[in-house]
Amino acid sequence: MNANRTVESKQNDRSTTRIRWQPAKDRLAKRRCFIKQMFAAGAGLTINATARPVSAAPVKTTQPAPDGFFTLGKQDDHWWLIAPDGRPFFTVGINHIDPATLRYPENIDLWRDKYDGSTIRWIQESVTPNLHDWGFNSVGWVQEVTVRKWQHSRSFTIDEYRALDMPYCHLLPFTESHQWEKHTVHYDFRSDDWKEWCDYVARAHCGELAEERNLIGYFYSDCPTWIHSRPDNQWRGSIFDPGRLESEAGRKELTELATLYYQTTHDAIRRYDKHHLIFGDRYEANAPIAKQVIDAALSYVDVLSFQDFRDPVTHLPEYHRQTGKPVLLADAARMRWQTAPGEFTHNEGQWYAATLQQLFQSPGCIGFHLCGAYQRNRARRYGLLDEQEIPDSKNVPLIRQANHRIAQQMNQRFPPVQQ
Repeated sequence: MNANRTVESKQNDRSTTRIRWQPAKDRLAKRRCFIKQMFAAGAGLTINATARPVSAAPVKTTQPAPDGFFTLGKQDDHWWLIAPDGRPFFTVGINHIDPATLRYPENIDLWRDKYDGSTIRWIQESVTPNLHDWGFNSVGWVQEVTVRKWQHSRSFTIDEYRALDMPYCHLLPFTESHQWEKHTVHYDFRSDDWKEWCDYVARAHCGELAEERNLIGYFYSDCPTWIHSRPDNQWRGSIFDPGRLESEAGRKELTELATLYYQTTHDAIRRYDKHHLIFGDRYEANAPIAKQVIDAALSYVDVLSFQDFRDPVTHLPEYHRQTGKPVLLADAARMRWQTAPGEFTHNEGQWYAATLQQLFQSPGCIGFHLCGAYQRNRARRYGLLDEQEIPDSKNVPLIRQANHRIAQQMNQRFPPVQQ
Protein backbone atom coordinates (compact mmCIF):
# COMPACT_ATOMS: atom_id res chain seq x y z
CA MET A 1 0.00 0.00 0.00
CA ASN A 2 1.24 3.50 -0.79
CA ALA A 3 1.02 5.45 2.43
CA ASN A 4 0.83 8.70 0.45
CA ARG A 5 -1.98 7.40 -1.72
CA THR A 6 -4.97 9.53 -2.63
CA VAL A 7 -8.28 7.74 -2.36
CA GLU A 8 -11.49 9.48 -3.31
CA SER A 9 -13.06 10.42 0.01
CA LYS A 10 -16.62 9.42 0.68
CA GLN A 11 -18.70 12.53 1.19
CA ASN A 12 -19.49 12.26 4.82
CA ASP A 13 -18.38 13.83 8.03
CA ARG A 14 -17.80 11.15 7.40
CA SER A 15 -18.19 -8.88 25.93
CA THR A 16 -21.79 -7.57 26.58
CA THR A 17 -21.18 -8.11 30.32
CA ARG A 18 -21.34 -4.93 32.34
CA ILE A 19 -17.84 -4.14 33.48
CA ARG A 20 -17.14 -2.46 36.79
CA TRP A 21 -13.61 -1.96 38.05
CA GLN A 22 -12.82 -1.83 41.75
CA PRO A 23 -11.92 1.54 43.34
CA ALA A 24 -8.32 2.70 43.31
CA LYS A 25 -7.82 1.99 47.01
CA ASP A 26 -8.56 -1.72 46.44
CA ARG A 27 -6.18 -2.06 43.52
CA LEU A 28 -3.10 -3.45 45.23
CA ALA A 29 -4.82 -6.27 47.10
CA LYS A 30 -6.94 -7.17 44.11
CA ARG A 31 -3.92 -7.07 41.86
CA ARG A 32 -1.96 -9.51 44.00
CA CYS A 33 -4.86 -11.93 43.83
CA PHE A 34 -5.18 -11.37 40.10
CA ILE A 35 -1.53 -12.13 39.37
CA LYS A 36 -1.83 -15.44 41.17
CA GLN A 37 -4.99 -16.41 39.29
CA MET A 38 -4.34 -14.79 35.94
CA PHE A 39 -5.75 -17.04 33.28
CA ALA A 40 -3.75 -15.30 30.60
CA ALA A 41 -0.73 -17.40 31.47
CA GLY A 42 -2.59 -20.51 30.46
CA ALA A 43 -3.81 -18.81 27.32
CA GLY A 44 -0.24 -17.95 26.34
CA LEU A 45 -0.78 -14.21 26.43
CA THR A 46 2.07 -11.76 26.12
CA ILE A 47 1.27 -8.61 28.08
CA ASN A 48 2.94 -5.78 29.94
CA ALA A 49 5.48 -6.82 32.55
CA THR A 50 3.51 -5.10 35.29
CA ALA A 51 0.41 -7.21 34.59
CA ARG A 52 1.75 -10.61 33.61
CA PRO A 53 3.38 -13.75 34.94
CA VAL A 54 7.17 -13.57 35.08
CA SER A 55 7.46 -16.11 32.24
CA ALA A 56 5.58 -13.91 29.73
CA ALA A 57 7.45 -11.55 27.43
CA PRO A 58 6.38 -7.90 27.66
CA VAL A 59 4.62 -5.82 25.02
CA LYS A 60 6.05 -2.33 24.83
CA THR A 61 3.59 0.52 25.28
CA THR A 62 3.97 4.20 26.11
CA GLN A 63 2.51 3.57 29.59
CA PRO A 64 5.05 4.03 32.40
CA ALA A 65 2.62 2.44 34.89
CA PRO A 66 -0.06 0.28 33.21
CA ASP A 67 -0.74 -1.94 36.23
CA GLY A 68 -4.46 -1.98 36.96
CA PHE A 69 -5.44 -0.11 33.78
CA PHE A 70 -6.22 -1.00 30.18
CA THR A 71 -3.10 -2.02 28.29
CA LEU A 72 -2.12 -4.20 25.31
CA GLY A 73 -1.26 -7.87 24.92
CA LYS A 74 -0.75 -10.56 22.30
CA GLN A 75 -1.66 -14.20 21.84
CA ASP A 76 -0.32 -16.11 18.84
CA ASP A 77 0.51 -12.80 17.10
CA HIS A 78 -3.03 -11.49 17.66
CA TRP A 79 -3.27 -8.15 19.43
CA TRP A 80 -5.81 -7.52 22.18
CA LEU A 81 -6.59 -4.87 24.69
CA ILE A 82 -6.08 -6.19 28.21
CA ALA A 83 -8.69 -4.98 30.71
CA PRO A 84 -7.84 -3.98 34.28
CA ASP A 85 -8.95 -7.42 35.49
CA GLY A 86 -6.43 -9.05 33.12
CA ARG A 87 -8.87 -10.42 30.58
CA PRO A 88 -8.43 -9.81 26.85
CA PHE A 89 -10.84 -7.18 25.61
CA PHE A 90 -12.04 -6.37 22.07
CA THR A 91 -13.60 -2.92 22.19
CA VAL A 92 -17.06 -2.83 20.59
CA GLY A 93 -18.06 0.77 21.05
CA ILE A 94 -20.48 3.43 19.92
CA ASN A 95 -19.71 7.10 19.23
CA HIS A 96 -21.65 10.35 19.57
CA ILE A 97 -23.82 10.58 22.68
CA ASP A 98 -25.26 14.03 23.35
CA PRO A 99 -28.03 14.82 25.86
CA ALA A 100 -29.01 17.93 23.88
CA THR A 101 -30.64 15.59 21.36
CA LEU A 102 -33.40 15.08 23.93
CA ARG A 103 -34.04 18.80 24.41
CA TYR A 104 -35.84 19.83 21.24
CA PRO A 105 -39.20 21.56 21.86
CA GLU A 106 -40.90 18.37 20.63
CA ASN A 107 -39.20 16.04 23.11
CA ILE A 108 -38.03 18.17 26.03
CA ASP A 109 -40.96 16.89 28.10
CA LEU A 110 -39.31 13.46 27.96
CA TRP A 111 -36.11 15.02 29.26
CA ARG A 112 -37.85 16.81 32.10
CA ASP A 113 -40.46 14.24 33.10
CA LYS A 114 -38.55 11.00 32.58
CA TYR A 115 -35.06 12.12 33.64
CA ASP A 116 -35.89 15.14 35.80
CA GLY A 117 -33.66 17.27 33.57
CA SER A 118 -30.59 15.38 34.77
CA THR A 119 -27.83 14.24 32.43
CA ILE A 120 -26.62 11.79 35.09
CA ARG A 121 -30.05 10.15 35.30
CA TRP A 122 -30.31 10.03 31.51
CA ILE A 123 -26.95 8.28 31.27
CA GLN A 124 -27.78 5.81 34.04
CA GLU A 125 -31.36 5.08 32.99
CA SER A 126 -31.14 5.33 29.19
CA VAL A 127 -27.62 5.26 27.78
CA THR A 128 -25.93 2.55 29.82
CA PRO A 129 -28.88 0.09 29.88
CA ASN A 130 -29.42 0.45 26.14
CA LEU A 131 -25.74 0.03 25.29
CA HIS A 132 -25.56 -3.15 27.37
CA ASP A 133 -28.75 -4.46 25.80
CA TRP A 134 -27.39 -3.75 22.32
CA GLY A 135 -24.16 -5.57 23.13
CA PHE A 136 -21.72 -2.65 23.20
CA ASN A 137 -18.96 -2.97 25.77
CA SER A 138 -17.49 0.53 25.45
CA VAL A 139 -18.05 4.11 24.35
CA GLY A 140 -15.64 5.33 21.71
CA TRP A 141 -16.12 9.10 21.65
CA VAL A 142 -19.13 10.96 23.02
CA GLN A 143 -18.87 14.30 21.18
CA GLU A 144 -21.57 14.78 18.55
CA VAL A 145 -22.38 16.86 15.46
CA THR A 146 -24.08 20.13 16.44
CA VAL A 147 -24.24 21.93 13.10
CA ARG A 148 -22.64 20.27 10.10
CA LYS A 149 -19.07 21.52 9.61
CA TRP A 150 -19.09 23.27 13.00
CA GLN A 151 -17.51 22.16 16.26
CA HIS A 152 -18.91 19.07 17.98
CA SER A 153 -20.66 19.03 21.34
CA ARG A 154 -18.71 18.97 24.59
CA SER A 155 -17.13 15.88 26.12
CA PHE A 156 -18.60 14.15 29.15
CA THR A 157 -17.49 15.34 32.55
CA ILE A 158 -15.75 12.92 34.89
CA ASP A 159 -19.01 12.50 36.84
CA GLU A 160 -20.87 11.69 33.63
CA TYR A 161 -18.23 9.12 32.68
CA ARG A 162 -18.58 7.59 36.13
CA ALA A 163 -22.35 7.46 35.71
CA LEU A 164 -21.80 5.69 32.38
CA ASP A 165 -19.96 2.94 34.29
CA MET A 166 -18.47 1.46 31.12
CA PRO A 167 -15.05 1.53 29.43
CA TYR A 168 -14.60 4.61 27.26
CA CYS A 169 -12.10 6.69 25.28
CA HIS A 170 -11.63 10.44 25.55
CA LEU A 171 -10.53 13.00 22.96
CA LEU A 172 -7.91 15.61 23.88
CA PRO A 173 -8.19 18.90 21.91
CA PHE A 174 -4.48 19.48 21.30
CA THR A 175 -5.39 20.68 17.80
CA GLU A 176 -8.67 21.28 15.99
CA SER A 177 -7.59 20.26 12.51
CA HIS A 178 -10.64 18.08 11.91
CA GLN A 179 -11.45 17.57 8.23
CA TRP A 180 -15.14 18.26 8.92
CA GLU A 181 -14.61 21.57 10.77
CA LYS A 182 -14.47 24.82 8.82
CA HIS A 183 -13.72 27.60 11.31
CA THR A 184 -10.53 26.85 13.23
CA VAL A 185 -7.09 27.91 12.05
CA HIS A 186 -4.15 25.52 12.21
CA TYR A 187 -2.01 25.74 15.31
CA ASP A 188 1.71 26.45 15.09
CA PHE A 189 3.26 23.29 16.54
CA ARG A 190 6.63 25.02 16.85
CA SER A 191 5.34 27.87 19.01
CA ASP A 192 5.73 28.16 22.77
CA ASP A 193 2.04 29.09 22.96
CA TRP A 194 0.98 25.74 21.50
CA LYS A 195 3.28 23.81 23.82
CA GLU A 196 1.76 25.70 26.74
CA TRP A 197 -1.70 24.85 25.36
CA CYS A 198 -0.81 21.16 25.25
CA ASP A 199 0.26 21.28 28.86
CA TYR A 200 -3.02 22.96 29.79
CA VAL A 201 -5.08 20.37 27.89
CA ALA A 202 -3.24 17.52 29.59
CA ARG A 203 -3.51 19.16 32.99
CA ALA A 204 -7.22 19.88 32.57
CA HIS A 205 -8.20 16.51 31.10
CA CYS A 206 -5.56 13.91 31.96
CA GLY A 207 -4.91 15.31 35.41
CA GLU A 208 -8.56 14.64 36.22
CA LEU A 209 -8.92 11.29 34.44
CA ALA A 210 -5.54 9.75 35.29
CA GLU A 211 -6.89 7.37 37.96
CA GLU A 212 -10.07 6.35 36.10
CA ARG A 213 -9.95 2.62 35.47
CA ASN A 214 -12.78 2.66 32.92
CA LEU A 215 -10.79 5.01 30.69
CA ILE A 216 -9.17 2.98 27.91
CA GLY A 217 -7.11 5.72 26.32
CA TYR A 218 -6.86 9.10 24.63
CA PHE A 219 -7.56 10.27 21.08
CA TYR A 220 -6.29 13.48 19.51
CA SER A 221 -7.73 15.17 16.40
CA ASP A 222 -10.56 13.55 14.45
CA CYS A 223 -9.40 13.18 10.83
CA PRO A 224 -6.61 15.77 10.98
CA THR A 225 -5.81 17.43 7.67
CA TRP A 226 -2.07 16.82 7.67
CA ILE A 227 -1.76 16.88 3.86
CA HIS A 228 -5.36 17.17 2.67
CA SER A 229 -8.28 19.55 3.03
CA ARG A 230 -11.99 19.64 2.31
CA PRO A 231 -13.95 22.26 0.35
CA ASP A 232 -15.31 23.91 3.50
CA ASN A 233 -11.84 24.38 5.03
CA GLN A 234 -9.78 24.83 1.89
CA TRP A 235 -9.24 28.45 2.97
CA ARG A 236 -6.83 27.24 5.65
CA GLY A 237 -5.29 24.48 3.54
CA SER A 238 -3.57 21.44 4.96
CA ILE A 239 -1.20 21.49 7.93
CA PHE A 240 1.67 20.76 5.54
CA ASP A 241 1.79 21.46 1.80
CA PRO A 242 1.71 18.03 0.10
CA GLY A 243 3.60 19.43 -2.88
CA ARG A 244 6.68 19.78 -0.69
CA LEU A 245 6.80 16.01 -0.24
CA GLU A 246 8.22 15.77 -3.74
CA SER A 247 11.60 16.90 -2.38
CA GLU A 248 13.85 15.27 0.19
CA ALA A 249 13.99 18.56 2.09
CA GLY A 250 10.20 18.69 2.28
CA ARG A 251 9.93 15.10 3.49
CA LYS A 252 12.53 15.80 6.15
CA GLU A 253 10.67 18.92 7.27
CA LEU A 254 7.38 17.04 7.65
CA THR A 255 9.13 14.31 9.62
CA GLU A 256 10.55 16.92 11.99
CA LEU A 257 7.19 18.72 12.35
CA ALA A 258 5.18 15.55 12.96
CA THR A 259 7.77 14.23 15.40
CA LEU A 260 7.59 17.49 17.35
CA TYR A 261 3.78 17.26 17.41
CA TYR A 262 3.61 13.68 18.64
CA GLN A 263 6.46 14.07 21.13
CA THR A 264 4.95 17.25 22.61
CA THR A 265 1.48 15.74 23.01
CA HIS A 266 2.86 12.48 24.39
CA ASP A 267 5.07 14.26 26.92
CA ALA A 268 2.21 16.53 28.02
CA ILE A 269 0.01 13.50 28.72
CA ARG A 270 2.72 11.65 30.59
CA ARG A 271 3.35 14.57 32.92
CA TYR A 272 -0.16 14.06 34.29
CA ASP A 273 -1.16 10.48 33.42
CA LYS A 274 1.24 7.54 33.44
CA HIS A 275 -1.45 4.87 33.22
CA HIS A 276 -3.56 5.10 30.08
CA LEU A 277 -3.05 4.16 26.46
CA ILE A 278 -2.54 6.75 23.72
CA PHE A 279 -4.56 6.24 20.54
CA GLY A 280 -3.43 9.50 18.93
CA ASP A 281 -4.96 11.04 15.82
CA ARG A 282 -7.97 9.39 14.21
CA TYR A 283 -6.72 9.35 10.60
CA GLU A 284 -9.10 9.47 7.64
CA ALA A 285 -8.22 6.27 5.79
CA ASN A 286 -9.76 7.52 2.54
CA ALA A 287 -7.68 10.67 2.25
CA PRO A 288 -3.96 11.12 1.63
CA ILE A 289 -1.87 10.11 4.64
CA ALA A 290 1.82 10.95 4.64
CA LYS A 291 4.18 8.14 5.55
CA GLN A 292 6.25 10.67 7.45
CA VAL A 293 3.30 11.40 9.77
CA ILE A 294 2.59 7.74 10.50
CA ASP A 295 6.28 6.99 11.06
CA ALA A 296 6.61 9.95 13.43
CA ALA A 297 3.64 8.76 15.49
CA LEU A 298 4.87 5.21 16.02
CA SER A 299 7.14 5.94 18.98
CA TYR A 300 4.58 8.12 20.77
CA VAL A 301 1.24 6.30 20.39
CA ASP A 302 0.18 2.78 21.31
CA VAL A 303 -2.41 2.18 18.60
CA LEU A 304 -3.04 3.61 15.12
CA SER A 305 -6.64 4.82 14.89
CA PHE A 306 -8.67 5.35 11.73
CA GLN A 307 -11.98 6.59 10.44
CA ASP A 308 -13.01 4.57 7.39
CA PHE A 309 -16.49 4.57 5.91
CA ARG A 310 -15.43 2.78 2.72
CA ASP A 311 -13.18 -0.26 3.15
CA PRO A 312 -11.80 -0.69 6.68
CA VAL A 313 -11.43 -4.46 6.24
CA THR A 314 -8.73 -3.76 3.62
CA HIS A 315 -7.13 -0.59 4.93
CA LEU A 316 -6.63 -1.40 8.62
CA PRO A 317 -4.79 -4.71 8.10
CA GLU A 318 -2.54 -2.95 5.58
CA TYR A 319 -1.47 -0.37 8.13
CA HIS A 320 -0.92 -3.08 10.73
CA ARG A 321 1.27 -5.07 8.34
CA GLN A 322 3.29 -2.00 7.40
CA THR A 323 3.90 -0.71 10.91
CA GLY A 324 3.49 -3.66 13.27
CA LYS A 325 1.20 -1.49 15.41
CA PRO A 326 -2.24 -2.61 16.54
CA VAL A 327 -5.05 -0.73 14.80
CA LEU A 328 -8.49 0.50 15.84
CA LEU A 329 -11.46 1.34 13.63
CA ALA A 330 -12.31 4.44 15.63
CA ASP A 331 -15.28 5.58 13.54
CA ALA A 332 -17.22 3.96 10.72
CA ALA A 333 -20.74 3.23 9.54
CA ARG A 334 -22.69 2.64 6.37
CA MET A 335 -25.52 5.06 5.76
CA ARG A 336 -26.66 7.69 3.24
CA TRP A 337 -24.88 10.84 4.36
CA GLN A 338 -26.23 13.23 1.75
CA THR A 339 -29.60 14.01 3.29
CA ALA A 340 -31.57 17.24 3.31
CA PRO A 341 -32.66 19.01 6.50
CA GLY A 342 -35.62 17.11 7.91
CA GLU A 343 -34.65 13.93 6.05
CA PHE A 344 -33.30 10.97 8.01
CA THR A 345 -31.39 7.82 7.18
CA HIS A 346 -30.41 4.58 8.93
CA ASN A 347 -27.23 2.94 10.13
CA GLU A 348 -27.01 -0.27 8.08
CA GLY A 349 -26.90 -3.20 10.48
CA GLN A 350 -25.91 -5.80 7.90
CA TRP A 351 -22.81 -3.86 6.88
CA TYR A 352 -21.91 -3.33 10.52
CA ALA A 353 -22.26 -7.02 11.36
CA ALA A 354 -20.10 -8.17 8.45
CA THR A 355 -17.41 -5.54 9.09
CA LEU A 356 -17.28 -6.22 12.83
CA GLN A 357 -16.82 -9.96 12.31
CA GLN A 358 -14.04 -9.52 9.76
CA LEU A 359 -12.15 -7.02 11.90
CA PHE A 360 -12.48 -9.27 14.94
CA GLN A 361 -10.68 -11.96 12.97
CA SER A 362 -7.93 -9.55 11.86
CA PRO A 363 -4.86 -10.14 14.07
CA GLY A 364 -3.90 -6.48 14.33
CA CYS A 365 -7.32 -5.01 15.10
CA ILE A 366 -8.32 -4.33 18.71
CA GLY A 367 -11.84 -3.00 18.12
CA PHE A 368 -14.54 -1.20 16.15
CA HIS A 369 -16.38 1.94 17.30
CA LEU A 370 -19.61 2.53 15.40
CA CYS A 371 -20.40 6.04 14.19
CA GLY A 372 -23.78 5.87 15.99
CA ALA A 373 -25.18 8.12 16.88
CA TYR A 374 -26.77 6.95 20.09
CA GLN A 375 -29.79 9.15 19.40
CA ARG A 376 -30.58 10.86 16.12
CA ASN A 377 -30.41 14.64 16.03
CA ARG A 378 -31.35 17.00 13.21
CA ALA A 379 -27.77 17.69 12.15
CA ARG A 380 -26.37 14.14 11.89
CA ARG A 381 -29.80 12.77 10.88
CA TYR A 382 -29.15 9.15 11.81
CA GLY A 383 -28.97 7.26 15.09
CA LEU A 384 -30.02 4.07 16.85
CA LEU A 385 -32.82 5.88 18.70
CA ASP A 386 -35.09 8.52 17.23
CA GLU A 387 -36.04 11.75 19.00
CA GLN A 388 -38.77 9.96 20.95
CA GLU A 389 -36.34 7.22 22.09
CA ILE A 390 -37.80 4.62 19.75
CA PRO A 391 -35.09 2.21 18.52
CA ASP A 392 -34.44 1.51 14.84
CA SER A 393 -36.53 -1.68 14.62
CA LYS A 394 -34.69 -3.01 11.56
CA ASN A 395 -31.05 -2.29 12.31
CA VAL A 396 -30.72 -2.35 16.11
CA PRO A 397 -31.56 -6.09 16.22
CA LEU A 398 -28.86 -6.76 13.61
CA ILE A 399 -26.33 -4.70 15.56
CA ARG A 400 -27.28 -6.39 18.82
CA GLN A 401 -26.93 -9.85 17.30
CA ALA A 402 -23.52 -9.00 15.84
CA ASN A 403 -22.23 -7.62 19.14
CA HIS A 404 -23.45 -10.59 21.16
CA ARG A 405 -21.82 -12.92 18.66
CA ILE A 406 -18.45 -11.26 19.30
CA ALA A 407 -18.96 -11.54 23.06
CA GLN A 408 -19.68 -15.25 22.69
CA GLN A 409 -16.57 -15.75 20.58
CA MET A 410 -14.47 -13.91 23.16
CA ASN A 411 -15.81 -16.14 25.93
CA GLN A 412 -15.07 -19.23 23.85
CA ARG A 413 -11.55 -18.05 23.10
CA PHE A 414 -10.84 -16.85 26.63
CA PRO A 415 -13.09 -18.80 29.03
CA PRO A 416 -13.74 -17.08 32.36
CA VAL A 417 -11.52 -18.33 35.17
CA GLN A 418 -13.24 -20.61 37.65
CA GLN A 419 -12.61 -19.19 41.12
